Amino acid sequence: MTKIVLMSDPQVAAVPVAECGEPLVDVRREGALLVDSRKQDPADAFAHLREGVLGRLVKAQGLLPEGLRLLFVEGYRPPSLQREYFEEYAGRLREAHPDLSPGEIHSAASRYVSPPEIAPHSAGAAVDLTLADADGRELDLGTRMNADPEESGGACYTDAAGISPEARSHRELLGGVLTAAGLVNYPTEWCSQSSSCVQLLSA
Repeated sequence: MTKIVLMSDPQVAAVPVAECGEPLVDVRREGALLVDSRKQDPADAFAHLREGVLGRLVKAQGLLPEGLRLLFVEGYRPPSLQREYFEEYAGRLREAHPDLSPGEIHSAASRYVSPPEIAPHSAGAAVDLTLADADGRELDLGTRMNADPEESGGACYTDAAGISPEARSHRELLGGVLTAAGLVNYPTEWCSQSSSCVQLLSA
């Protein structure tokens, strides 16, 4: 298995972050994508992405076989929400593994939630999504959407063994069209993609 560079790795944190000036746009504006409301927040932040990331998703969708669609679940997260997600998951890990050091907890939590200080979601540069049929029904990708490593027994990892051939085929299709459109998969979550300008997401 290829070595995974986690978002908590110092080489990721060392990549300078600079505002690109590209606007955040509502992915629902043109109706090009199916949008799921499970992560909808009062301000509708979830439905926003950088304009270029949305363009890449629309391109990826055009590469899918007829009858399949991308199902958009979550894009932009305000920094406060990203911190809330990270701290909640880190807290669960601390309870389950009281022997781990704070650094080990931070690293383990970053398998599932990016540390707030470097999270691509908080830049509008990352998206959680899956595949659906023309009626919006989710396809089988081996785990529920956004399953964590503990719940899924590691099956949430993009290249996990032990998933069905159908789920593997769907993951390969999803990853293939998104890569072709210029997006990068975070390999601990089959459903998480970032703009290719967010470096070092996998190695």
